[in-house]
Amino acid sequence: MGMPATTAWTVEELWTLPDDGQRREIIDGELFVSPSPAWSHQEIADELAHALREYLRRHRFAKVLTAPADVVFGPRTLVQPDILVVPLVEGRMPRDYQDAGRLLIAAEVLSPGTARRDRGVKRLLYQRENVAEYWIVDADARLIERWRPGDERPEVITIRMEWNPSGAAEPFLLDVQEFFASVGE
Repeated sequence: MGMPATTAWTVEELWTLPDDGQRREIIDGELFVSPSPAWSHQEIADELAHALREYLRRHRFAKVLTAPADVVFGPRTLVQPDILVVPLVEGRMPRDYQDAGRLLIAAEVLSPGTARRDRGVKRLLYQRENVAEYWIVDADARLIERWRPGDERPEVITIRMEWNPSGAAEPFLLDVQEFFASVGE
């Protein structure tokens, strides 16, 4: 379970901590520490990243990364989405988040210890930072919540996920029921 610290942290301070297998994120100076995700969580993240990767291999305008990958929104905010999609920079993979400049998608797979944060402070952060799409993958409910910057409520997707990125010839399609049926087998 992630626990917030009581002091205001900076990204620079975070980078000085030892690598002990814990996931550390800072949102507006608040430190959150989480243990490594469960295998089922990783399987879901890997399968969704794979589906996005296959789509982007055909369309070549962005790349998919999986955690750990630092996304720095300022001196007191660094997160590591489970999955992130970043635009290519002059036809190549960005060197880091600053090089990419923006996230096309941030996705989090819910875990018992992070669900409240993923639906709360992280959602608000991604909306505030104008992340085009924020997907919350809820394996227990077998659905995906899609949030966009101005949304007050999520689009709840249980049948078919369709992502229509600007400039793509065709949308990314995900059969949500088939996706959840295939993970955890």
